[in-house]
Amino acid sequence: MERKKVTIQDLMGKKKEGKKITMLTAYDFAMASFIDQVGIDMILVGDSAGMVVLGYESTVPVTMDEMIHHCKAVRRGVRYAFLVGDMPFMSYNISREEAIRNAGRFMKEAGCDAVKLEGGLEVVETVKRITLAGIPVMAHIGLTPQTAGQLGGFRVQGKDAVSAQRLLDSAQALEEAGACSIVIECIPDKLAGLISQSLKIPTIGIGAGPACDGQVLVTNDLLGLFERFTPKFVKQYIKLFPMIKEAVEIYKNEVETGKFPGPEHTFVMEADELSKIMVNKIHKEK
Repeated sequence: MERKKVTIQDLMGKKKEGKKITMLTAYDFAMASFIDQVGIDMILVGDSAGMVVLGYESTVPVTMDEMIHHCKAVRRGVRYAFLVGDMPFMSYNISREEAIRNAGRFMKEAGCDAVKLEGGLEVVETVKRITLAGIPVMAHIGLTPQTAGQLGGFRVQGKDAVSAQRLLDSAQALEEAGACSIVIECIPDKLAGLISQSLKIPTIGIGAGPACDGQVLVTNDLLGLFERFTPKFVKQYIKLFPMIKEAVEIYKNEVETGKFPGPEHTFVMEADELSKIMVNKIHKEK
């Protein structure tokens, strides 16, 4: 059966049918192409690019121009997945007008299908305004990395009754504001299940247990490419970093010892053609 472009209606349908939604991050054309070929439902160009690609200490320094640049590259590699652009810190916090303008850039310049922004009750009106402008919004509650400092660091959220109720209220308010889906990060699994059951829109979990309607991971974590730290909720399906390091070390050694390039990597000129060049060189020197 011919594959079709994933839509919001497809994602809603999966939730209704109890089918799990798959989501991964991508930051460049090549990785986006690989992920899209496998049939992953959603691709997020996350502001996690700031840490795993750009080398920042956190996601906070990432700019709109950097996000648009990465989204454009990913868009060129995606044919079927639902593409979400992550709105960076301070791109939607100053005013609702600026939030709409920046969200529009993800759609017009980068060809995204939706934007994602972090926050609970405090961003409900912003979500409403962006969706009224015709831009689909994926919400993000729980641990919100852009404002992790206010949350006491990178810690599990919603562990007590008061904070758990606030997360539930936030999720319901964001759905009412028009969000088409919601990422739930680092909260207890039972709370994530309760939130998922209370919403009509899909929930995508990361460190929130199996009861969510789907799961997302940073692809660099999944592949074992990011060595700075590995969160508890990450499963490394392969560890590419040591394999890549070993390959580079072997290359370095072979170049230094003259083993590479060998005859099989070298283009050869016919002997008579080389002789002609040498004869011409001798004549010119005379």
